This record gives sequence, C-alpha cells and structure tokens, in this order.
Amino acid sequence: MKPVSLIQFLIEERRAGHINAELSLLIEVVTRACKRIAVATSKGALGGVLGNAGSDNVQGEAQKKLDVISNEILLEANAWGGHLAACASEEMEDPQPIPDMYPKGNHLLLFDPLDGSSNIDVNISVGTIFSVLRCPEDVVEPRVEDFLQPGTQQLAAGYVVYGPATLLVLTFGHGTHEFTLDREVGSFMLSRRDIRIPEQTAEFAINMSNQRHWEAPMQRYVGELLAGKDGPRGKDFNMRWVASMVADVHRIITRGGVFFYPLDAKIKAKGGKLRLMYEANPMAFIVEQAGGAATTGRERILQIQPGGLHQRVPVFLGSKGEVEVATRYHREADVAYA
Repeated sequence: MKPVSLIQFLIEERRAGHINAELSLLIEVVTRACKRIAVATSKGALGGVLGNAGSDNVQGEAQKKLDVISNEILLEANAWGGHLAACASEEMEDPQPIPDMYPKGNHLLLFDPLDGSSNIDVNISVGTIFSVLRCPEDVVEPRVEDFLQPGTQQLAAGYVVYGPATLLVLTFGHGTHEFTLDREVGSFMLSRRDIRIPEQTAEFAINMSNQRHWEAPMQRYVGELLAGKDGPRGKDFNMRWVASMVADVHRIITRGGVFFYPLDAKIKAKGGKLRLMYEANPMAFIVEQAGGAATTGRERILQIQPGGLHQRVPVFLGSKGEVEVATRYHREADVAYA
C-alpha cells in the first residue's frame, strides 16, 4: 500500500466533510512548528537549549529554555496564516490575540508547548499537546471566556512526542490516528489508522511517591493492583512511570494501560495537578476516540465546564475497564460519606 502523508490524510478528511479548509491549514501549521521543535530538542546540549530559562510561567513553575523556545515557535507560526482568532498557552497567563496586521480565522488554539520539559535535560521523551476550538460567532477579539468551552466542543486534538522517532497522534472526532515523521522527506506519514486501546490491561502509570497523600478510594484501588494475583483482582499488574504525560499516554495509545494523576492532599486546594484546557481535555478526546475512557475519578473529563483558562483537574485515562473500576471506587466512597 502506498504511504499516506499527513497532507493527503487532511485532504481525505476534508472530502469526507470532517474538517474544513481552515482547520486543515491550522493542523498543517501546528505540525510544521512541531518539526522545528523536534529539531531544537534533538540538538540537546549542542544547541544550547538545556537548563532553566531563569523565569517562571503563569503557574509559578520554573521554565526550561525549551519551554520558552517551543512557545515562541508555536506563537510565531500561527500568527499570520489567517486560520486563528487567538491562541492560549500553558506558559502564558492570558490568550494571545492575532495581530491586527494579519487576517483572522474562526478557530481558537490551546497548547502545552513542551510537556514533560523537566525531563529534557536527561534525554527522556517530551512532547507538544494541542487542542482546537471554534471561536464563538461575532467575536472580534476573543477573551478568556471564549476559550472556556467543555472538551466535547473540541474540533481537533493532538500531541507530538519527541523521542527516538517524532510521532504525531491526532483526532478530529472520527477515530485516533498516528503519523511518524519521515526525516528524509520532512513529512509526517500515516503509520497507524483508527487506533484502538484494549479495554482490559495489566499495566498502570502513577507517581507512587504521592501515595501517602491520596484519598482512601485511590489507596484502595492501587493497593489491589499491588496485591497482584493473590489479591482481589486475581492478576499481577506492572507499573510504569515516565513523568512526562505525552510519553505515558503514548504508551497507552500503543499497547494499552492506564494513567492516573489523582487528587491528593498536597494539591487538593488547586483542584488537581494537570491542566484541563492544555492537557486533560485534548488527551481525553484522543483516548476516547481510541476506545478508552477519561475521568477525574468522579466525572467524565470532556463534560466539565471550565471555570478558568489554567484550571487543574485529577486525571484517570486509558483502558476503559480499569478507568471504570477506579472511578467506581471514588463514586462509591462519595456516596458512603455523603
């Protein structure tokens, strides 16, 4: 079978009526920018891009040099194409409007320019996550409120993982598909169409160092996994943890599994660890379109009405069977203590 490029795939999606020309162009521009980020990450110490930038982002977290570089690459690439009304980044407090000198489009772009950047100095896979929304009609200068749409309203979501290979995983709400960057020709090529995540799994990803801070239902659930075949679940489970969401989720997209970042006592006041708009919503959309599930432990992530651009939530996602078990334990505990 003749290889299918991302451009050809986007044309297929337009002919099928799944996307319009403007959204197709937006995805082309975003992925072109991600190729530049891939080049920057691949240079490592030789490119002078490792280490801290000496600044903090809006969440008060120390920025890596590549955080800043990746953010600027995406902002610059999307400023002039005429496909965006505005964009928002995890690294910036407020949305970035399109300069008046450039034409404006009908879409809103949200992105985490370099997820897992704390791992970049030790050469572990990192990535870019993005989400696309429709700009409300008759809005000339989008405000924060215009971005605060539930995840069910996403037109597209994707991530690019910068590892041994550079991979793009993308959905328009009609299945989840993977593309591999062919460095010789400079194009993303379709490598897996209509990915399906197995409903059952024996592999989970979680930061065990936070165990003592978890809520009781999470303690119960993970305790059962660790008990293995001698416990109530009757089988052994393996644990994996990269501490780069893109890498951990891509493992699930590739072979199944579950990823958890539950609520705990340290982050309860913030509502969770991961950002709803930049991480949880796009990843939930991708995972659900691949047959998986995504909740906060209590409710479906994609149905949450956002209350802020940088809102945080707990995240449970991956193979449907295990997400449902962990979510049921939390709901049962809430009823018991009500």
